[in-house]
Amino acid sequence: MVNFNFNFNFLVMKRDKPIKDKSFAFAIRIVNAYKFLNTEHKEFVMSKQLLRSGTAIGALYREAEQAESKADFIHKMAIAQKECNEIIYWLELLSATDYLDKLAFESLHSDAKELIKLITSIIKSSKKLTIDN
Repeated sequence: MVNFNFNFNFLVMKRDKPIKDKSFAFAIRIVNAYKFLNTEHKEFVMSKQLLRSGTAIGALYREAEQAESKADFIHKMAIAQKECNEIIYWLELLSATDYLDKLAFESLHSDAKELIKLITSIIKSSKKLTIDN
């Protein structure tokens, strides 16, 4: 079995942007979950959706780092937020259909919830800065 049950703390968070590290660590976990679902369960449809949305979060943040404006940054982060919400759906569905055991689900779900809270906070802060300036 592929181990994807580690948490965000496997990376040393030394940067001032934990979203970068956490979204990358989450993407690694999602890639490993995808490999597990394909190999062990021969599940190809939901796992592909999981892979797409789970890796998009970090990619969208990386795009947002190079945003052309504050509005562009907020827009890209809002899309990352949507992808994060989508992955929560796929995790819940994979759990409800017994493709993910309780431990794997709870671990990945917890990390996804943490990411969505962080992204939501970033968006709110960015919008406030836009309004205040």
